[in-house]
Amino acid sequence: MTGVRIVHLYAAEMNIYGDNGNVQVLRRRLEWRGIPVEVTRIGVGDPLPVDTHVLVGGGGQDAGQAVITDDLATKGRDLRARADDGVPMLLICGMYQMAGHYFAPFDAPRLPGVGLLDLHTEAGPTRLIGNVVERSDFGDLVGYENHSGLTYLGPQARPLGQTALGQGNNGTDGTEGARRDNVVGTYLHGPVLAKSPTLADHLLTAALDAAGMSQQLEPLDDTLAVQAAQVARGRPR
Repeated sequence: MTGVRIVHLYAAEMNIYGDNGNVQVLRRRLEWRGIPVEVTRIGVGDPLPVDTHVLVGGGGQDAGQAVITDDLATKGRDLRARADDGVPMLLICGMYQMAGHYFAPFDAPRLPGVGLLDLHTEAGPTRLIGNVVERSDFGDLVGYENHSGLTYLGPQARPLGQTALGQGNNGTDGTEGARRDNVVGTYLHGPVLAKSPTLADHLLTAALDAAGMSQQLEPLDDTLAVQAAQVARGRPR
């Protein structure tokens, strides 16, 4: 295609917290700039399009992660190769956990991850729930966390941000999310990109590069996004 293809990975299986909104934000921010865009939903058994320019994966319950484990393994080499080529990816909550080396639930076999990010996740005794504000290279990111997994980063991943409010990756080390090249993982629901235009445009700039359309993005009026972030920041946990 001529334009940018957004791939929504496991759109049906991993989308229990409205993370589809991140796909809509990316699509709209391209359309508002007059850049052609197409969204492709990929489920279990579907191959990744050759012309994948940005990939988004959302949150899901432990059962949902178990459903996608085998299929994700078949896509692993392809996903890692695309990440190495600079294709941007935004992976939320359950898909963030599966982007690591493994997720270990309670009283169930360890679920192998795809190794896009150097991290692992262990099931914790309680859920980490509430609003999150984190300091990042993209400004303050605001979202809502709801997870029992405790995620720990290895040396080849760096945090997406440092928590000013909320529990983040594990409630102890002050980190939230992870980054490696253009791969971004986070626990922030919301959807996070609706209140984080700088992060959205970072992903879109990389997507344009992947599509062979490198260009400087025209600025948009992000007043509403900024106001939404301010309101969310002030709400109690």
